[in-house]
Amino acid sequence: MAVLPENELFYTEFEPKRKNQFAFFIEGIPTYMIREASRPEIDFNTLTLPHININRRLKGKVQEYSDISLTLYDPISPSGSQIVMEWVRLHHEAVTGRDSYADLYKKDVTYNTLDPTGAFVEEWTLKGAFISNVSFGDVSWDDDAEHTIELTLTYDYPVMQF
Repeated sequence: MAVLPENELFYTEFEPKRKNQFAFFIEGIPTYMIREASRPEIDFNTLTLPHININRRLKGKVQEYSDISLTLYDPISPSGSQIVMEWVRLHHEAVTGRDSYADLYKKDVTYNTLDPTGAFVEEWTLKGAFISNVSFGDVSWDDDAEHTIELTLTYDYPVMQF
């Protein structure tokens, strides 16, 4: 029978990672504009191999890295809408109808979780991220809430640095 050491058996102090302590770094978009973001999600494909009278199940290729959704504040100055549209124009220029090369519109995006003192305790790099959907929101005479921009980023793969 395994015996746990006394220091692992009883309560020990720890500091959990907090959802509101993060920094998202995207070239061209000020970090303070990013109000909310989702974290990476990985979905594996499963293989079933029949063997005599049982089925063995194994991990297959990574089926999908789920898209990241971001909510950005849209300040008056600098205009969040203009900043996002500059990146969108690197994907496709609506006036001329020209598309761009991937090395111009794809960016490496960095997400950090912070401790209470502001030090980085976790870092993800999303390689080859680009905008797959953008929504500039609604307007209403009845609502005095701030404008936000909803972005969906698709990326090639995530790398957890630490």
